[in-house]
Amino acid sequence: MRRHETASAAHGWQRDGILFGCDYNPEQWPVSVWHDDVALMVQAGVDIVAINIFGWASIEPRPGEYDFDSLDAIIALLHENGIRVNLGTGTSSPPPWLSTRHPEILPVMADGTRRWPGGRQAWCPSSPVFREHALRLASVVAERYGSHPAVALWHVSNELGCHNALCYCDVSAASFRRWLEARYDSITRLNDAWGTTFWSQHYSDWSEILPPRSTLSAGNPAQRLDFERFSSEELLGYYREELAVIRAASTAPVTTNFMVTAHIRTQDYWRWAPEVDLIANDHYVDYRLDRPEVELSFSADLTRGLAHGEPWMLMETATSAVSWQPHNIAKVPGELVRTVASHLARGADGICFFQWRASRQGAEKFHSALLPHAGTDSKIWRETLGLSAMLDRLAPVSGTRVDARVAIMFSWESRWSASHETHPSEDVSYLTEAHRAYSALRSAGVTVDFVPPGADLAGYSLVIVPTLYCVNDSDARGLSDYVAGGGHAVVTFFSGLADDELRLRMDATGATPPGAFAELLGAWTEEFFPLGQGGTASLTDGATGSIWTEIVRVTTATVMTEFADGQVAGHPAITSNAFGDGRAIYVATALDDDSYETLVASALAEAGVTGHTLGADVEVVTRSNGTDRFVFVINHSASDVSLAGTGTELTTGESIDGIVAVPAGAVRVLRESIR
Repeated sequence: MRRHETASAAHGWQRDGILFGCDYNPEQWPVSVWHDDVALMVQAGVDIVAINIFGWASIEPRPGEYDFDSLDAIIALLHENGIRVNLGTGTSSPPPWLSTRHPEILPVMADGTRRWPGGRQAWCPSSPVFREHALRLASVVAERYGSHPAVALWHVSNELGCHNALCYCDVSAASFRRWLEARYDSITRLNDAWGTTFWSQHYSDWSEILPPRSTLSAGNPAQRLDFERFSSEELLGYYREELAVIRAASTAPVTTNFMVTAHIRTQDYWRWAPEVDLIANDHYVDYRLDRPEVELSFSADLTRGLAHGEPWMLMETATSAVSWQPHNIAKVPGELVRTVASHLARGADGICFFQWRASRQGAEKFHSALLPHAGTDSKIWRETLGLSAMLDRLAPVSGTRVDARVAIMFSWESRWSASHETHPSEDVSYLTEAHRAYSALRSAGVTVDFVPPGADLAGYSLVIVPTLYCVNDSDARGLSDYVAGGGHAVVTFFSGLADDELRLRMDATGATPPGAFAELLGAWTEEFFPLGQGGTASLTDGATGSIWTEIVRVTTATVMTEFADGQVAGHPAITSNAFGDGRAIYVATALDDDSYETLVASALAEAGVTGHTLGADVEVVTRSNGTDRFVFVINHSASDVSLAGTGTELTTGESIDGIVAVPAGAVRVLRESIR
């Protein structure tokens, strides 16, 4: 079993090896099973176990009556066997007695309908009644176990915002109004920010303002964006309250599990990240996608961005099938190791699974686990043991950082606002365009960092800015300063059109070219010509565009290629502008994959960035410290590949002098000295 240090008094996370863990729900099993489970955990090399995530009804079966006998026993059993605890506060879903006595805690949808208990997260984030009961429970749990030597990590709630982030009830409305008063100070300032001269929406008093509930026509986009900001902040405020309760009783680090890509879109995790001691993410392979392994690496790189490059934890993943996709596909042999290696390569220092033992009942009874329904004589159990052994061999990787010279600028606020109604095309998807940029870089064999608008871009040779619809003055200036200082940027369509109040960027008379990046790009957009569903546009260099075209007016930029047909034939499709000591490229359509990859390859070459050449289905990612370089090669292809290098291959223990052979579907990790 791997050894790990305890957390420091400064709430840091100290490591010694790669953490291997799981969720465990002992309340679902008779006590007689617990000893067998823990013995098998020891056999499997499990280091840490998350418990009490959904334990509220078990430890507080009636209001103010607590029963900790079972939780005491399982914590003691794990501790006796050298397994540490990731202790949940138990607050993620309220017990039936709470919603029965206080139905006002239940969330309300935009159309005014209430959601009932029976699932999970059936609570309003603004509800003072829910917070009172949840914080009391968190306080009791923290006081009881705050100094317990088994507790290595605290786990606040679970996947906050997964189901209940947006509540439109009267309590939420009142809280929203308080948030707006703090943000704008005066009703006059709010009216200006929201553009309420439109459609007679002018407010005379704060009491007149509501959340963006369902309306007969299109609503106010600035109101909706502020409600999305408020909702993210409201849950973050709740997290902070639980955090304060734990801090009062324990010095162990505190986290909560993010879901940074498709599943939770309501939280601005750039705002959340500074509040957690250890960045943790839940990720499950999404077989609804054509190339799910690309989305996996996207998620892992974005999670590392939230951790500012520091190692992070994969809090939940699956050994095989999940239970919530339309078709719950089982992992084929070798796939589990490849998916885990992708997270490790991109900065994870801990790999944990939902869950330990597959459930017999409930909504997730068909969800895979480390210990499947079939028991230990099974493919999954054998893969569990093999994976644990591999993590042991990769222990030297712990604490190293991922090497990246290219960044993608990612904004949750642009993700929200780009999806609003009454835009030129409903086919414009922020996340899709971010994925397209990422896929082109990944195909070029380049490792990617994710950064927020306004980030320090020094050290990056190329930055891609996909569909950054809204951006404030300071953040827009930061990108321009980066390019002027010698950086390279690629900006795609529907970027820089609005400020952070969704006011289109132009002066009051319309005399100045619109767009935050007009000077940087040496070009601006006169008129949009979005394409109909499935429509395409040809470019003069043979490329094909979809979704979007526009009339681009060039000021100082050079035209790289033009539209060859349609309403915008003869107008620029891609431009390049020398700006200061750097260069900025603008792309006015959604290029086909091959053409996007060609454009990105050219931009990389001009920026002096070289990727690996093993093919689009082979990941090569490097982690390093001051003395060693760890080169991960993850071969998703059906062909063997090889890589030049000298050192030790960690998954097999072989000494390498010249060539690392990586069979089809395999993973290899080369340790090289850089002293």
